Amino acid sequence: MGGSLEHTVPARYWRPLPSGELECDVCPRRCRLADGQRGLCFVRARQGAELVLTTWGRSSGFCVDPIEKKPLSHFLPGTPVLSFGTAGCNLTCRFCQNWDISKSREIDTLADEAPPERIARAARELGCRSVAYTYNDPVIFLEYAVDTALACREQGLRNVAVTAGYVCEEPRRELFAHMDAVNVDLKAFSEDFYHRLCTASMAPVLETLQYIRHETDVWLEITTLLIPGENDSDHEIHAACAWVVEHLGLDVPWHFSAFHPDYRMLDTPATPTSTLTRARRIAREHGLRYVYTGNVYDEEGGSTFCHGCGEKLIGRDRYVLTAWNLDSMGCCERCGTPCAGVFEARPGTWGPHRQPVRLAEDVC
Repeated sequence: MGGSLEHTVPARYWRPLPSGELECDVCPRRCRLADGQRGLCFVRARQGAELVLTTWGRSSGFCVDPIEKKPLSHFLPGTPVLSFGTAGCNLTCRFCQNWDISKSREIDTLADEAPPERIARAARELGCRSVAYTYNDPVIFLEYAVDTALACREQGLRNVAVTAGYVCEEPRRELFAHMDAVNVDLKAFSEDFYHRLCTASMAPVLETLQYIRHETDVWLEITTLLIPGENDSDHEIHAACAWVVEHLGLDVPWHFSAFHPDYRMLDTPATPTSTLTRARRIAREHGLRYVYTGNVYDEEGGSTFCHGCGEKLIGRDRYVLTAWNLDSMGCCERCGTPCAGVFEARPGTWGPHRQPVRLAEDVC
């Protein structure tokens, strides 16, 4: 992106310091910037006496995905979602699975001109039910995400955030006021892990999870990427499950996903399917009702079961829905037990398709 600030808008959540620096208050890093400097996220920068967002209206790309790919298993199953992100990230995860976008410092990454109204129109015309702010974290492009969410609401579309949840209190309130569903990436249940591998801390993420669950109507799901030898021990999984049960309850879906060697952890082996199965078993032993395995082929671990009678409510073969046994009220057709989530009378039929999209003016 070089030194260009041509796609800037004034940033929110910053304050001047006695030192003459400006402090960015979007995330707990609270970067202190002299004139011309950018924060660790790379997209929030100081320009004279104010902070600006440098990526407003520019995207690293658009794609229509199945909603299950976010992953969201209990939010409008089977429907298509228009997904996009920008560049940069406010974490430094050594295991990043999206590093070509989140670690990018190049203008070529932001190839699509994409003002909010154009995104909303495109999503509607493509038959999408929602728009997802993903690939990198919407926390760092908050102003752009909120503006787009408002445009999507005007088109009758839902908004989905995929985030690490590393955000301060005031911007947290603003971002999630405009979201309908969110998947929070809980990296691990260890401050040491967050410090060593993400140069961050876990406490703000736990605060975000509790805020979403108890102070909003946003549908919440969680993902944890299990990395061999780092966050996959029985002890840590038991501790995480106990915290989720106590602070979030039994109905929050949790996705345990497989790591593949990437970015700066190329020497770490891929996660065995047996590790995900073990984590799922432990979580279910703690009473969690909706636990999934991801990034592997596991039809059992990808399907939704009734916690009342054990009936398979939603069968999934990767991103293909193979069974649907919910009634029009979202309850088990066999025993009537409600299934937590946001459902319609029938599921969508998008399937596993992934459709890249360019938002040229003449398309939308």
